[in-house]
Amino acid sequence: MLNPMSEEQEPIQNAEENVEAEENFAQMLASSFDFSYSPPRRGEIREATILQIDEREIIVDLGAKQDGIVPSQDLERMEAGFRESLEAGANVPVYVINPRDQNDNLIVSINMGLQRYDWENARELLSSQSAVDVKVSGFNKGGALVRWKRLEGFIPSSHLVSTNLRLERREAMLELTGKTLGVKVIEVDQDRRRLIFSEREAQKEWRARQKAKLLAELKVGDVVDGVVTGLRDFGAFVNIGGADGLIHVSELAWHRVDHPRDILHIGEEIKVYVLNLDRQTNRIALSRKRLLSDPWDDAQYRYHEGQLVEGYVTNVVDFGAFVALEDGLEGLLHLSEMGDGALKEPHSYVKKGDNLSLRISHMEPEKRRVGFTQRWGTELGSEKAPADSKRGG
Repeated sequence: MLNPMSEEQEPIQNAEENVEAEENFAQMLASSFDFSYSPPRRGEIREATILQIDEREIIVDLGAKQDGIVPSQDLERMEAGFRESLEAGANVPVYVINPRDQNDNLIVSINMGLQRYDWENARELLSSQSAVDVKVSGFNKGGALVRWKRLEGFIPSSHLVSTNLRLERREAMLELTGKTLGVKVIEVDQDRRRLIFSEREAQKEWRARQKAKLLAELKVGDVVDGVVTGLRDFGAFVNIGGADGLIHVSELAWHRVDHPRDILHIGEEIKVYVLNLDRQTNRIALSRKRLLSDPWDDAQYRYHEGQLVEGYVTNVVDFGAFVALEDGLEGLLHLSEMGDGALKEPHSYVKKGDNLSLRISHMEPEKRRVGFTQRWGTELGSEKAPADSKRGG
């Protein structure tokens, strides 16, 4: 026979039963409500499972109280191949466009959800500095609008190199629309949906690779075709198969060249001689004059003192003017040999580009020197000075 419970034990047992009842109630309450549930928020990206695919919409489950709807506009933006690959049960990222529209529908976008991966790829490209292709879709006053994967991007005008400089800006940008350009990512800001590309930076890398390739293939003494791409005081840049080499101003011609624009123009096709290759600095030195006949090679057989010649002024200095003959032979017309020899300074008498009738006053082929005169003395012959001894160029 069991002993009856003492009066002291009964309150303890009642307290234990109350605690157990409260725990059971809490478990029942927790099972009835999911306190971890977070409702969809506008702009949020969630993983979803496709439940149903209709002609005008797709129904997805994204763990919300109601299913999400992918509208027809979003389906139309999808690439045909990707749209056809979708099937019920597939997992896709979705972007919450509107948690509750006017019809209480949860509207989401697969396209914008997939852009998350494109932004991630863009950040990777920014880090790696790898080049990619983009398609020009339009333009504004600041530059070119482009498409890359599912993202809209932008190339500032200062980072474009494919525009046709011969056209007006609007015409040049219209010509560029629809073309594919090689670019590098230079800025990524997903929050502001800002994706900036540079064609110029990609071109720099491409030219560097092309120059390294050319340096490995070229040899000093090679003669190659090129196109003049730039003219500077110190020389001319010439593109030879995708990489630029430099013709120093002293290698442009056998005569003195004040500025490369005096004998070359941008876009001109010329042959050049490979003068030097520096594979450590990736520099290619070229020459134009090495492909021209050196006028001093046979000057002693073609010219003599007292000979009447035609030349043009290549430079005017305080003590006279340098004059080049048609074949490039260049010499000095000293101030004392100009006109009647009484001139105080040459600048008011001749200018660069003037054509002159002269006589050769002295020849020094071994020193590559020739002097000219306009003073018609008996020591150089008794012929009279030509009537047209100075003609404007």
